[in-house]
Amino acid sequence: MLQPSPAFMSRARPLAIARWLWAVAGLLLVMIVVGGITRLTESGLSITEWKPVTGAVPPLNDADWQAAFDAYKRIPEYTQVNQGMSLAAFKTIFFWEYIHRLLGRVIGLAFAVPLLWFAVTRRIPAGYGRRLVALLALGALQGAIGWWMVASGLTERTDVSHLRLTVHLLVALVILGGIVWTALDLVALHRRPLAVPARLSPLAGVTLILLFAQLAFGALTAGLNAGHAFSSWPLMGEKLFPDGALPAGAATGELINNPIVVQFVHRWLAFVAGAGLLALAWRAGRLGSRTGLALTALLVLQIALGVATLTTGVNIHVAVTHQFNAALLLIAAVFAAHRSGIGRVSRYPSANPPESLT
Repeated sequence: MLQPSPAFMSRARPLAIARWLWAVAGLLLVMIVVGGITRLTESGLSITEWKPVTGAVPPLNDADWQAAFDAYKRIPEYTQVNQGMSLAAFKTIFFWEYIHRLLGRVIGLAFAVPLLWFAVTRRIPAGYGRRLVALLALGALQGAIGWWMVASGLTERTDVSHLRLTVHLLVALVILGGIVWTALDLVALHRRPLAVPARLSPLAGVTLILLFAQLAFGALTAGLNAGHAFSSWPLMGEKLFPDGALPAGAATGELINNPIVVQFVHRWLAFVAGAGLLALAWRAGRLGSRTGLALTALLVLQIALGVATLTTGVNIHVAVTHQFNAALLLIAAVFAAHRSGIGRVSRYPSANPPESLT
């Protein structure tokens, strides 16, 4: 007598987990937008302490606000840049940094609590528990990286380190990409109980590396305020690359520390990464996915927003939209990469009874 496969007897609920991951990805998109606003409004150093638990409570009375303001007055950003700032103005920059940190806490809980419930009730398909725990650990590390970034601007600098800012943004995008990829794997598993996780194809791998390199230079551009170096397009002033921008005998550090060089690389690396994204979009289309069309549209929009960010003198609304669209572009690239890397259905059941995280 035939016995049902373990794949069909499992208590795992891949679709429910995928929907939860989509919700977390949505929160991450909001977090990325707020992070961009925080940077562009120079709000990131308004909270000078890291209190993961008690810091969730904002100042509640005049004395609390004055204490927070007094702490801000002791750092170089106030003494050298914002000397004489009013309490009302301080409350404005405090708001964005507070919301940014609060969202981090909300996302942490929105990930950890459901993950624990799915684990205890044995709803996680085999092979996915470790991946989800790794994403949770990366999220916890991201919180520490955020403080590491803020700490760089509290003693000697008047802003945060552009290198630490870049690390902070890239880790956020890695988490976003990992969550989206995992959700897509789980949706495939829901549709085909014997489906195996997708693998990254060579084309997708190279394209994502180029995209992350471009995103890194975008973060460096923001961290160095390099967008203000030149507001013309396609030339920088009257030349493709301005005279004297790269001193003779300059060290390789100019590539990540010189605002003009960083803006130049960010301008033109966009087209190299864009070529890879177009190839990936074409590949996804050949496989019958409409993701390629979305990826192409978002790529064109991203380049247009990048040019507009420069030519408007880094208008905050345009710049924030540019960062938001970059996150959407990454999601579309992950969709296309996943579609191009879907593995064949295994000859053996891949949906064994769900694993425990303990």
